[in-house]
Amino acid sequence: MSLPPNFIEELRTRVSLSQVVGRKVVWSKKSNRAKGDWWASCPFHQEKSASFHVDDRKGFYYCFGCHAKGDALTFVQETENVGFMEAVEILAREAGMPMPARDPQAAKKADRRSQLAEVMEEVVKFYRMQLKTGAAQDARAYLDRRGLGMKGQDRFEIGYAPNESQATWNHLKGKGIPDEMIIATGVCAESDRGGAPYDRFRGRIMFPIRDARGRCISFGGRAMDPNARAKYLNGPETELFDKGNSLYNHGPAREAVGRGQTLIVAEGYMDVIALALAGFEGAVAPLGTAITPEQLQLMWRISPEPVIALDGDKAGVRAAYRLVDVALPLLEADKALRFCLMPEGQDPDDLIKAKGPEGMAEILGTAMPLIDILWRRAIEDQVFDSPERKAGLDKRLREEIKQIRSPDLRSHYGHAIKELRAGLFGTAVSAEEPRREWTPRQNWQPRQGGGGRRPWGAPPSKPLGTTLTSALVQDENFEISLREAVVLATIVSTPMVLEEAMDLLEAMECQSQEHNTLRGALLMMNGRSNAFRAELEALVGGEILENLLRQNHISICPSVRRAGDLETAKLTLMEETAKLKAAHGRLAEIAEATEELTGAADEAITYRLGQAALAFDRATRAQQEDTTEYEKADNGMRVDRKEREALHGLLANLGKTPKH
Repeated sequence: MSLPPNFIEELRTRVSLSQVVGRKVVWSKKSNRAKGDWWASCPFHQEKSASFHVDDRKGFYYCFGCHAKGDALTFVQETENVGFMEAVEILAREAGMPMPARDPQAAKKADRRSQLAEVMEEVVKFYRMQLKTGAAQDARAYLDRRGLGMKGQDRFEIGYAPNESQATWNHLKGKGIPDEMIIATGVCAESDRGGAPYDRFRGRIMFPIRDARGRCISFGGRAMDPNARAKYLNGPETELFDKGNSLYNHGPAREAVGRGQTLIVAEGYMDVIALALAGFEGAVAPLGTAITPEQLQLMWRISPEPVIALDGDKAGVRAAYRLVDVALPLLEADKALRFCLMPEGQDPDDLIKAKGPEGMAEILGTAMPLIDILWRRAIEDQVFDSPERKAGLDKRLREEIKQIRSPDLRSHYGHAIKELRAGLFGTAVSAEEPRREWTPRQNWQPRQGGGGRRPWGAPPSKPLGTTLTSALVQDENFEISLREAVVLATIVSTPMVLEEAMDLLEAMECQSQEHNTLRGALLMMNGRSNAFRAELEALVGGEILENLLRQNHISICPSVRRAGDLETAKLTLMEETAKLKAAHGRLAEIAEATEELTGAADEAITYRLGQAALAFDRATRAQQEDTTEYEKADNGMRVDRKEREALHGLLANLGKTPKH
C-alpha cells in the first residue's frame, strides 16, 4: 500500500518519540525533559548504564552501546516485531489519524509535491532578485527603517513582488512551467472573469514560509500601499500549504530550542525576525490566524512550555483569552503554556529597538502561567460584592477547568484557583495547613473591619481558646478520617463508580498520608479496566489497600459488603459527601465561634457551640429520613409496626397465636 506523501511526515509530527519509547524503558535521572533529551538503558541489549539516547525534538534515538538507531516507526517495528505498514497503523491509531485509503496514485502525488516545491523555490529566487531592482526602492527603505539589513534579508530570504499583474506569471512561464502547476502553487490565480491569470501578490514585501523540513510551501506578503485592503496577505491553502497546521520559522526554531533556547510564539513575521536577529532564535508565529489546536501540538513537539508573546493592547489580551479556550482541553502535565504581555503599544520588535535584547529578556522573565490568564479573564471588570456574584465566579471557573482532561492536572488547577480566590476575598491560605477544601467553597460574607469568615474546610488560623473546642476539633477530624476511608473503600470495591467520583476525589485532601496516596492513585485510574485491582496495587502497594479494607467500620460498610453494586456505591458516596461537607462546616463554625467570641463569657461560647452542634446534627442526617413507625414490645425493645403486623398475619395463616 502506498501512502500519501505527507502522511508519514504528519504522523512523525503528531507522535512523541519519548512517549512511544517510554512504554518500553525506564528513563534515567540524567534525562532533561524540558530539552527533549531522554536517556535510558537500551531495550535492544543487556546493559547496566543508560547509553540509549532519545532526542524528542528531532524524533530520533541512538544507542551508544549497540548502535541501534531510528525513529518512532523503526522503534515500533523492532520492539513489536511488525512490518513497516503495521508500525504505521499502530502509531496512527495512537495519534488518532485514520489510515488513508489505498491510493495507487500516491507515488505520482509525491512526485507532484516535489515538483510544486521546485516551482516555489523558483518563485523565491524571482522575488529575491526583484528586491534588488529600482521598483523595490520603497520596500528596501522600509526594511532599513525596520532595522532589517542585508544580513537579515538574506537569512530570511526576503523578496519583493512587483506591482504588476503578471510579472510572476510571465517569469514562471518563461521557465517552461505549465500553467496548471503555476496555479497550483497559489502564487498566481485564474481570473473569475475569464481573463488571463494574474499574480496573487503585487507590490508587497515577500516572506517565504517553509515547513519543518525547510521546503517553501507558501508566502506571506506585506503591502507597501497604505490603502491596500489587507496589510498582510498569506498564500491560499494548496497541496503544499495547510495554514492551520504550519508555523513561520518552524525548522530553525526547532533547532534553536534543541540547543537550549526558549520557544517564543510571536504574532507576525517581523516580530519573529526581530527576535531571531536579537538572539532569540526559537521564535515562531502562526500565519495570520488565531492559534489552532494543530499549531499548539506542533509547538509542544518543539517545547513542553512555549511562551506566547503578545502585544500588550486589548487585541493582544483578547488573543490570549482565545488561546486559553483552545489550550484547556489539550493541556497535560508536559504540555503547558506561559504568556508574556508586551508593554502597551509595543510589540517585540518595538521593545527590542527601545531596550535591546536585555529588555526583551526581562519581559520574557515575567511570563505568566496559563492559570493567571484564566483568572484574569474571570475577574476582569467584575465586582464580587454579593454571595451570588461569588457563586457565579465559582461556577464559571469550575466549568472552564472541567475541560482539562487530566484528572491530576485538573485537581492542581482547582487548588490554584482556591488560593487565588482566597487572595481576592481577603482570606489567608497557609501552605503549612492541610487543605480539606471542596469545590466550590461555601461563600462567605465579609465582615466589618476587613477579613472574612472562614470558608468550610479551612482549619483555624490560630489555636482554639478552650479545652472544649480543642476536643471538638479532634473529634471532627477523627470522623472526617473515617468518612474519607469509606469513600475510598467504596470506590475500590466498585471501580465502575470512579468516573462519577472524580470531582469528589479531586476536591478531597485526606487526613492521612496513606489515604492521600490512594486518592492520588485513583485519580490516575480507569474504573472500567478489567485489571483495576492489580493496577491499583501496582501503584500504591498491597499493604495500603489491606490497611484500608480491614478497618472495622469499613468491613461492615454496605458498599464494601456489596462490592460491585453500583447503585449502593453511588448512594454511599452521595451520603458520605454530604456528611463530610457538614463536618468541615462544623469545624469552620467552631473556629468562627471561638474567634468572634474571644473574651466573651464561657456561657456565650457554650451557647454558640451548642447551636453549631444542632446545625451539624441536622446536616448529617441521612438524606432519606427514617419514616418507620415503631411500637414497644413486651420486652421494652422497639419493633417496626409494619414488620410486626406482617408477622402476625403470617402466624395467623398458620393457625398460631402470636407471642409478644
